[in-house]
Amino acid sequence: MQSILDLFGRIFISSIFLFSGINKIIQYESTIDWMETFGLPGLFLIPAIIIEIIFPIFIILGYRVKLAAGFLTLFCLVTAFIFHFDFSNQIQIIAFLKNLGLAGGLMFLIANGPKNFVLIKKKKYVKL
Repeated sequence: MQSILDLFGRIFISSIFLFSGINKIIQYESTIDWMETFGLPGLFLIPAIIIEIIFPIFIILGYRVKLAAGFLTLFCLVTAFIFHFDFSNQIQIIAFLKNLGLAGGLMFLIANGPKNFVLIKKKKYVKL
């Protein structure tokens, strides 16, 4: 049961990144315009899309989960402070806290790693 919950947790926490990355591809030009209002060059959109698509897939598959979760944690924290730091706007406060909550969930993955249902299982060696 714990392994199933772990898998669903990995799918759920990854889904927001996958959806966001795909949405950035679909809304490419308007996303660049939005990023530029924060003083960031539109060129940063390409690595953001890669991060939001590749690392969640790693987490779902159970491949290099701690590394992927680490990158996504940093991504959440950086984007929270760059794009959602307007505390005069209630929606931005919620988005800021959502990013912090995601970072916290990803930190659990960093600390504990995936349980089962992983792409590559580490072999356990027994000392004789």
